[in-house]
Amino acid sequence: MIDRCALEVQPLLTLNEALAQILAAIQPLQEFETVPLNNALGRVLADKVRARVDLPPYRNAAMDGYAFASRDIAVARVFALHCVGTAKAGRPFLGQLNPGECVRIFTGAAVPEQADSVIMQEEVQVQGKIIHFPAHIKAQQNVRYQGEDIRQGDELCTYPKALTAADLGLLAAAGIAEVTVVRPLKIAFFSTGDELVGLGRPLALGQIYDSNRYLLSGLLDDKCYEPIDGGVLADDQDQLEVALLKVAESVDVLITTGGASVGEADYIGDMLRRCGQVNFWKLAIKPGKPLVFGKLASSYFFGLPGNPLAVMATFRQLVRPGLLHLLGLPYQAPLRLTATCTSALKKSPGRQEFQCGILSQDDDGVLRVVSAGQQGSHLLGTLHKANCYIVLPSDCQGVQVGGQVVVEPFNVHI
Repeated sequence: MIDRCALEVQPLLTLNEALAQILAAIQPLQEFETVPLNNALGRVLADKVRARVDLPPYRNAAMDGYAFASRDIAVARVFALHCVGTAKAGRPFLGQLNPGECVRIFTGAAVPEQADSVIMQEEVQVQGKIIHFPAHIKAQQNVRYQGEDIRQGDELCTYPKALTAADLGLLAAAGIAEVTVVRPLKIAFFSTGDELVGLGRPLALGQIYDSNRYLLSGLLDDKCYEPIDGGVLADDQDQLEVALLKVAESVDVLITTGGASVGEADYIGDMLRRCGQVNFWKLAIKPGKPLVFGKLASSYFFGLPGNPLAVMATFRQLVRPGLLHLLGLPYQAPLRLTATCTSALKKSPGRQEFQCGILSQDDDGVLRVVSAGQQGSHLLGTLHKANCYIVLPSDCQGVQVGGQVVVEPFNVHI
């Protein structure tokens, strides 16, 4: 049996077609700000950053031991040197190292100018100030050389990129105190529907608590975003239009949930056609068919479906890539893996499906996935248990136990 929701007069857009249209329509933001390095995690770097110092900034010991000059020694035989001082990290040995002498040295300490080798402390015998070295030691070992990692003036991070903890460590080591980043995106989001009730109020017959705003609030919890919770809009065409036009003048992105389908109270698509621009509507995916994308005033507009699983799926597959593109980041496809499915999956051909699954790895490293439960787009309990999507192509007619499927883990981006 064919998926009836895929039967339309005009062919539905595939996910890849919709994504291509979004990326083509959105122009990366060209507004920047300078922030201290300790506030830069996750922000999108917008300019070149060059090292102010060499890394390492001086020759230093790779381990605890003894530093000496190998040119004065026949390392093929045992030998002994007189220890004339100590070098610690931040407290270098400032004396002259003469032939027949060595220095006790600790990891990270500056290697004396005359020395070129460090032997680890476990390999020597100590008798007072006399250090006995074994035969056949390797000269010019265990020394980290100035600039062997980064040279002063080298470009440290390619841009644009979202700065990671490792990036912050590198920038700090290179003497960078602040960076230029793309300013945060201003994103307003609304739920629509007369049936929605705020938390703390009793439910009457026909009412439900609004969960989508809390779902979106979590999805937008990112230093690159300034989310604005617009609340719930009633199913009133005029009020909807006024409210959305007002906020669209002052934000970069506007997201609504609900009202994007073809029901009598679904006003989002009509409003966008009258007041803005519609790039596309209706996708060949499940959940998430009734999604409208376009522009309203100066804002990019995403009208998402009302069911929470559809909100999650369309945000991950389309909205998030659009937001990252607006920040100037190049598109990266989500990480997808192959796993053995341990439950039978039902599916009719016609639309690409994102079914909620629970992914695990056994002791042998084999990935296995099981359905997280019923796959109705309203079933938050299923989404709550899931840690991945099982991605089923449009022509798939179901999966038998033991079949190989493609999975997309949540909270993993490469």
